[in-house]
Amino acid sequence: MLNRRFLRIKVMQALYAYFQHEKAVPAHFEKEMYKSLDKIYDLYLSILALIGDFHHVALMIVDENRNKRLPGKEDLNPNMRFVENSLVKGIAESKELTGLCERKKISWQNDFDLVRKLFNDIRAGETYKNYMASQITGPENDRNFVVELITAHLSENEVLLSLFEDKNIHWADDTFVAFNSVIRTVEEFKGQFNLQPLLKDEKDDLDFMGELFNKTILYKGQFDEMIDKHASNWELERIANMDMLLMEMAIAEIMYLPNVPVKASLNEYIDISKEYSTPNSKVFVNGVLDKIIAELKQGNRINKTGRGLKEN
Repeated sequence: MLNRRFLRIKVMQALYAYFQHEKAVPAHFEKEMYKSLDKIYDLYLSILALIGDFHHVALMIVDENRNKRLPGKEDLNPNMRFVENSLVKGIAESKELTGLCERKKISWQNDFDLVRKLFNDIRAGETYKNYMASQITGPENDRNFVVELITAHLSENEVLLSLFEDKNIHWADDTFVAFNSVIRTVEEFKGQFNLQPLLKDEKDDLDFMGELFNKTILYKGQFDEMIDKHASNWELERIANMDMLLMEMAIAEIMYLPNVPVKASLNEYIDISKEYSTPNSKVFVNGVLDKIIAELKQGNRINKTGRGLKEN
């Protein structure tokens, strides 16, 4: 579910927080780094649970309308397309999702008024009305409707986003990733709903994060000397903190993570610098790292292992 780009960003955030403290203990910030991944998965589950609760609310509304003092024809014979949506129903009835939410204490029970308001807003929207009126049926149509529901009504809903931010500080930055992960899960639906794991290869990905985090701290002094040598006309104090950190991480990855291609590492940190540092960071980071990589190659200090990596 989470790709290496995002794992690098999580390491970057943990290292940035660590270097802000004079007497910081690396183990504490490494633990917080892993905990932040769990929080993303909690948010992923929360969004799915919310969709499942929409199903419950829809059933409640059907029952309420049928039990009116003077029910009309539509109250007695309601359009059940949403309730019978195979994906929405699959999410609502998923034992795996229910079990995980119970174990992690994830519930919308205390925010039921918000759940009902969100569903009423959805019912009033064109996405819902078009779906309910459509004659097209099947898993693909059900899936497309849920994707549109998420993008049109949930992923940018200010009230919902504010609630997520209030519940956990990590979610302020991770909401976009969680919603994208939910959409990817929905897009995988072919008739049976399945949750996605947080990490594709948990051991390998966690080892990658741990090595990158600790090697960057351990060899920071060495990396700074290399950066100082090749940052022409720039003193270290004048280089943006984020640029320094990204270059330190890149060098750590290039020198001490043997299973990652050099080109992949270089491209990743250049791209991350575009999003998290200054407008000029891309050119600066690229230029300095290019010189450092050339020097490392010349000194045979890059040792990559695995098929297709040795020539890097």
